[in-house]
Amino acid sequence: MELLLPCFLLFISLFTSAYCADKSYNAIFSFGDSYADTGNFIVLVRGAIPYDVFEHPPYGMTYFGKPTGRGCDGRLVLDFIAQDLGLPLVPPFVAQGQNFSTGVNYAVIGATALNLSYFREHNITNVPPTDTSISFQIDLFLRFKNSTCNTTKSCQDYFGKSLFILGEFGGNDYTFVLSAGKSINEAKSYVPVVINTIKKAAETLLQQGALNLVLPGNLPTGCIPIMLTTYASTNKSDYDHLGCLKELNTLGFYHNTKLKELVEQLKVAYPLARIIYADYYEPMIQFLQNPDKFGFTNEAPLKICCGGGGPYNYNFTATCGQPGVPACANPSTYINWDGIHLTEAAYRIIATGWMKGPYAHPPILS
Repeated sequence: MELLLPCFLLFISLFTSAYCADKSYNAIFSFGDSYADTGNFIVLVRGAIPYDVFEHPPYGMTYFGKPTGRGCDGRLVLDFIAQDLGLPLVPPFVAQGQNFSTGVNYAVIGATALNLSYFREHNITNVPPTDTSISFQIDLFLRFKNSTCNTTKSCQDYFGKSLFILGEFGGNDYTFVLSAGKSINEAKSYVPVVINTIKKAAETLLQQGALNLVLPGNLPTGCIPIMLTTYASTNKSDYDHLGCLKELNTLGFYHNTKLKELVEQLKVAYPLARIIYADYYEPMIQFLQNPDKFGFTNEAPLKICCGGGGPYNYNFTATCGQPGVPACANPSTYINWDGIHLTEAAYRIIATGWMKGPYAHPPILS
């Protein structure tokens, strides 16, 4: 027994070292919407819309010094993850002459889980004219795969050492449903369909060799300034102690509950894969509960940095990026950047929580 114990400890040590080594990734593949887009939207819509705010200052003011197509003053969660892993920032799929060997970002501002035909079939017509849904993004990835891997084994080796981040998805779907005049309960009826769409996409990636898959949840919908402005109520009981719309928050919470259930189902179906639920909801609530603790010292936690006035500094006729609309002097003291998206400072904290905990289950680096 005395001889066996050192051997056993050596085995555990080697196993642990090998497991930790597996946490070094060679590439990142990202899918999603404006919380992850690093430049696809501004190229896809160039010339199709009269004025794209994401191409204009003060977007990008904090880190890049110029607009990059990100809906932020600087870096996104995806950017921080890439930097933490020692990888280049993940290039958008529209980038010309870019080396995609260390990953590709397929996320597009405004992207949905459900494709446009589904919305039209359900008489929801206030959606973008171009389909950039999850199926569109997965199709692009499959084309990349077919042009990159020569054999099944080479694909499995490559994608098995890559980090896949699928989302978030769903936020835009529910926003389009609500803006079509549907109730929150009606919007909730779309959650199972959205989750099933995410499931199919996740299974496609896992079947293509992905072994490390992150599924981010939705934000607390009722704490987003554009939603607070759109659905403002004169009834104080509609708001919680943080100033968020309670009923709207049940939508994001319900989506996340179903997404967590999906994660557990996928873990059973794909036991060799590492499938992670990544949280946007809880950190946002924590930021609003204790803003000073996280360095958000502006006078009102729900107020945005870049906007044209109103109770939350969000104005539909004077949004961030439009001529003459100012940004605050120090975005790092704000949680929300433009009424929809968070500041680089908020994304940095969330990214750290995804990498090391407590905002991912399990953490990416665990």
